[in-house]
Amino acid sequence: MVSQSRRRNPTLRSMAMVFAQPKKNLLPLILFLFCISVIILLVLVSETTHSNAGRGTTFRRNYNDPAPFTFLIKVLTFNRLHSLSRCLRSLSAADYGVSGDRGRIHLHVYIDHFNLARNDTPVEDNLQIAREILGFVDRFEWRFGEKVVHYRTDNAGLQAQWLEAWWPISDHEFAFVVEDDLEVSPLYYGILERLILKYYYDTSNFNPSIYGASLQRPRFVPGKHGNKLHVDPKTNLILYQLVGTWGQLLFPKPWKEFRLWYDEHKSKGKKPFLDGMVSNGWYKRLGERIWTPWFIKFVHSRGYFNIYTSFPNEGALSVSHRDAGVNYGRTAGPDSQLLNKSSLSSDSLKLQPLSNLKWYDFCFSEVVPGRVVRNLNELGTILPSVQREKTIILVSLYGADKMFIRNLLCHFEKLNIQNHIFIGPSSELFHDLSRRGHPVIDADMFLNKLIKSKTSYPNSVKEALGNSYVVKKCLELGYSTWAFSSNSLLVDKGRLLDRVSSDYDIYIGESSGILIVQSSSVTQKLWSNEFLHSIASPKRSLDFIHLVKELVEQKGKRIKTVETMDIAENTNANSVNQSLGDGKPVVYWSPEVAPNMIRSKLEELSLWLIDDDLSCKAVVCHSS
Repeated sequence: MVSQSRRRNPTLRSMAMVFAQPKKNLLPLILFLFCISVIILLVLVSETTHSNAGRGTTFRRNYNDPAPFTFLIKVLTFNRLHSLSRCLRSLSAADYGVSGDRGRIHLHVYIDHFNLARNDTPVEDNLQIAREILGFVDRFEWRFGEKVVHYRTDNAGLQAQWLEAWWPISDHEFAFVVEDDLEVSPLYYGILERLILKYYYDTSNFNPSIYGASLQRPRFVPGKHGNKLHVDPKTNLILYQLVGTWGQLLFPKPWKEFRLWYDEHKSKGKKPFLDGMVSNGWYKRLGERIWTPWFIKFVHSRGYFNIYTSFPNEGALSVSHRDAGVNYGRTAGPDSQLLNKSSLSSDSLKLQPLSNLKWYDFCFSEVVPGRVVRNLNELGTILPSVQREKTIILVSLYGADKMFIRNLLCHFEKLNIQNHIFIGPSSELFHDLSRRGHPVIDADMFLNKLIKSKTSYPNSVKEALGNSYVVKKCLELGYSTWAFSSNSLLVDKGRLLDRVSSDYDIYIGESSGILIVQSSSVTQKLWSNEFLHSIASPKRSLDFIHLVKELVEQKGKRIKTVETMDIAENTNANSVNQSLGDGKPVVYWSPEVAPNMIRSKLEELSLWLIDDDLSCKAVVCHSS
């Protein structure tokens, strides 16, 4: 029957043969197509991975797979062939790992032209030096990627060499700027690569206040009368505001921001003077020949920081030979000991979490950013580290004008007041204060954890409640509290202290929004939960100071008014010129007075300490 079926259905037989044949005849074709597909896929992956090969280095972490970044080495040189050759050879001898093998480390050499207007060196000699440098750079072999040479037609100077060397094309491009008298360690690139991955691409360790990293050792404190520069030998990384020009890695966003800031200030005829800094002397002596005073001024205005590597025995991953030039009249020799693999242990190269690193300002005083209080327990933890002489200065941010808070901070710096803490709603100003190292209390979150109520309180009640809870916590810890509104300014702490005695437990300035609560058994008993409940009562429409005054008087307690202590009276638009200031320890103004009018009067009284960037005009160091 089978044979009959086959005879009766020749079509079926033909189809069976067709489907049986490919197993034998089409196998080579299938294998060929498979190989072609694999090759195409590999090419596409290779092109994607190497798309930045003409510009820089592509890296990817083993975790979270960050975006590729570009690494550019910018060498700045002029007329020092010996220095340049030493510098380039040290760069060439460094370990670039896989990235170097793939030709992705790029070298850009900027050769400044000799000054045609100067006659101290014969033209032929200058031409000969230039030819020798150009010849050396042309012959110099760079095995790790692209080599670009930029030979200027006129003398630009060191400032322009730095500022014009780089404009980042993306947020993933980094520049390592090297002056020609620098020598780098073979380990330098490996450290920089890890720093970028750890503190730029790792979101848990990223901070927008960091503008780069320096491989030179921290050598000096630019703030006059600052602290002695001492780094814990157990740590190899710190954050320090000072730029390190001997091997500086620059992050793209802050550098762009600086360039735009520089253009704006330079075009308006402003100068980078910052009183209290040694950079003032540099600029007075060298003027526009150097760029660092400009960058220092910018960093100070923004509150930015630089990562520094630090090793024992004056060791460093980059060393300046301090050859004669713009910065040195005569050769001074190496500033540090150049490190190599044999001089470092594996523990020396470990990178700590950002939260474990210490931050230092231009005075080399420690800065602690990110102190935000959101509940009562956090407040109890922070207050002991903030207090000085068992006193806390509490400043309200409700209704605050940014420029007056910035001016207040400059007075705090001048008076060496470090025991302050701000309280207010979350805002740009709030977070900027925290970023710059000032402790802040998020009033909304703080009160939400304390008050289990769905009632929506106005800001005046939130301010009163927040201040009251902070005062209560201070009293529990044995601290006195000086509470200031945002329209008051403490200008002489000593005179205010002279007026505060043990005769009174509470001092109030009704007009100025000032409250002083001294730590005593009387105030601890007075500042009860019942007292706090009374402040939150919806039946009361008074502000914080008047509420406290009313409640304290109801308890039969004595109050000393601040106004009788020769502190300036409240002002209005008609009396601002007559009553603001006059040498008293605190000045204050009505919130109804126009801010520009207040500013003008403070300027007349020499109490306006900030510039147009709302940054302190001076750095005031108080060595500890």
